[in-house]
Order: sequence, then structure tokens, then C-alpha cells
Amino acid sequence: MASIYTQADSNTRKTWFLITGFLVFVIAIGWLFSQALQSDAILVFAVILSVAMSIGSYWFSDKIVLSMAGAQEIQKADNPELYRIIENLCITAGLPVPKIYITPEMQPNAFATGRDKNHAVVAVTAGLLQRLNKTELEGVIAHELSHIGNKDMLLSTVVVVLAGVVALLANFFLRISFFGGGRARGRDRDNAAAILMIAGLIAAILAPIAATLLQLAISRKRESLADADGALLTRYPEGLASALEKIAADPTPMKSANTATSHLYIESPFKEDSGKGSWFVKLFSTHPPIEERVKALRDMQI
Repeated sequence: MASIYTQADSNTRKTWFLITGFLVFVIAIGWLFSQALQSDAILVFAVILSVAMSIGSYWFSDKIVLSMAGAQEIQKADNPELYRIIENLCITAGLPVPKIYITPEMQPNAFATGRDKNHAVVAVTAGLLQRLNKTELEGVIAHELSHIGNKDMLLSTVVVVLAGVVALLANFFLRISFFGGGRARGRDRDNAAAILMIAGLIAAILAPIAATLLQLAISRKRESLADADGALLTRYPEGLASALEKIAADPTPMKSANTATSHLYIESPFKEDSGKGSWFVKLFSTHPPIEERVKALRDMQI
């Protein structure tokens, strides 16, 4: 059966375009810092670090995320209904059946991880299985399978890593600057060198913020896309809309919640990061506001 992800090639190109753009941003920051401190080694360090961390996260991020969540793999005999739901949706979506994990958390939530569709994982919390009915659970699983079909896992993993690299470079630059780095040749610096140093200091402060905002904007965009594709997969947007309302309304905290992995979940495990409030608050949210997501789903014509 054909996959519902008719824009897969386009999504792949967009994914690599975003990753390439972010990598160029990291290299540009590294170049600016190297010029300000008169050390080409900083640029080399930035390139090697960003590439090495991106490759490492691509291969090992799923194991790290599952370990942080305390997730345990299950087999079909452990939860036949959950397996049937995932198998049926995978047939419709044209995807291989991923490994299935359950985390002991009582907060209803779910996430997908893995480097590609052939090495993918769908994890759900124990609370999700208890609180959602079958159509709601199908909606959540369809959302997570859409992340797999749209190759969002690669994008989100690499972007998070590169944002971290920018923060590390900025911290490194500020520390060296404040302790006199880059001044060995600097007694007779000309005005251009002084301007570069000022630009470097400004970039060291603003670049991590810009990288984080870009990371969060990408996360929100991919969540909205997964909502739409998940609804198309089940042909029943109300199932996911109802599930999102239940997930958002549940006050149960998540013990294993971590800012490094919160963007992976269908809804932020931090209840205060719900996307509500002013535009400034939304700007730093990992997910679009639940009200907007639910409205978009219920406005869909299928």
C-alpha cells in the first residue's frame, strides 16, 4: 500500500536544507569568534565539534532518550491491543512497524525517536494507556508515526545538538575574552580588529538565543505538521483533538521530564510550557498552544 506521506521527498529536502542552514550558522559563528580572537583553531574546533556531535546524536540519540525516560521495550504478547493499533496504522502509512516501548510515567504522553523509519521507536507512557480510549490512542500513535514518516526525528536531533554547540562556543568565547584571550597580538590592534571583538561579544550573547529560538520554531512547525498528517492517517481528526485535550488537562507531573527531550513528546511534559500566554511566552515554547492545535484539527475537512 502506498504511503500517505506524498511529500516525503519534499520533506527530506527541507530537512536537509534546515540542517545545512543551521550548520552554516554554527560555522559562521565559529569563524567570527576565530577572527575576533585571531585563532583559526576555533573555527576548526567549531566544525569538528558540530559534525562529530551531529553524527553521534544520529546514531545514539534514541538509546539516550529511552534511557532518560526509563522506557522498557514490550512485545506483542505484553499489550496485543496497542500492537494491533500500531500495526494497522503502519500498514496504512506504508511504514515498517517500529519497536514499541512503555515508560512508567503516569502523565499521559508519547514520543517517537530513532535515526530513520527502519530503526524507529514509539514510546507511550503508562498514563496514556490508562486515560485514553481507543480512538484517542490511535490519534496519538498516528501523530508519532507521522514524525517517523516525515523524518522529523533526524531534524530535531541534529538541530538540538547544533543549538548546544552554539551555546558551547559562545561560552568558550566569553570565557577566553574575559580572561584576556586573543590579546597576545592585540596591543596594536587596528579599528577593524576592535570591531570584530565587539561583534564577537555581541554574537556570543545573542547567538545562543537565536539558535534556541530557531530550534523551538522548527519544533512547533513539525508538531503542527504531525497533527495534520496524523489526522489524515486515521481519517478522524477528533480522536487526536480529544486526546490532546485530555493530555493538556492532566495535572500529573513527569518525574523523568528533561528540557533536552521535552520537544520530542506530543505535548511538553512541563505543564508550564503549554504555549499559553503572550507572544513572547509562545516564542520560547516547544509546542504550539493546545487550543490552536485542537482548533486546527477540528477545522480539518476529511
